[in-house]
Amino acid sequence: MANFVLQVPKTLRSFSLSATSNGASVGGPQSGGNGGPVIVELPLDQIKRPLMRTRANDPHKVKDLMDSIQEIGLQVPIDVLEVDGVYYGFSGCHRYEAHQRLGLPTIRCKIRRGTKETLRHHLR
Repeated sequence: MANFVLQVPKTLRSFSLSATSNGASVGGPQSGGNGGPVIVELPLDQIKRPLMRTRANDPHKVKDLMDSIQEIGLQVPIDVLEVDGVYYGFSGCHRYEAHQRLGLPTIRCKIRRGTKETLRHHLR
């Protein structure tokens, strides 16, 4: 079991930390913060992948990521855009597929809020 030291800014009112299905840890402010990106675990089936049909992933890269995720967990969260409560993933395609193929139910995501106009811009 690993030991670690967690340093929390004095201005942070509340903080949660939990283990994830792939052995990584996530945490984040619960007090509202400054509206910037938040890192959370999301179920894979809640993330829409609108570009999945137009792009193919490198199978060797996916396999390497699967091995790495099994050994040390996901190191870099995928970027997700949240628009009106719906999550859209446009990056992290190889990491997403690696999680799918490993049968992991969730993936760590950096979520940014956007508008429908932002979403249209990403779909071009």
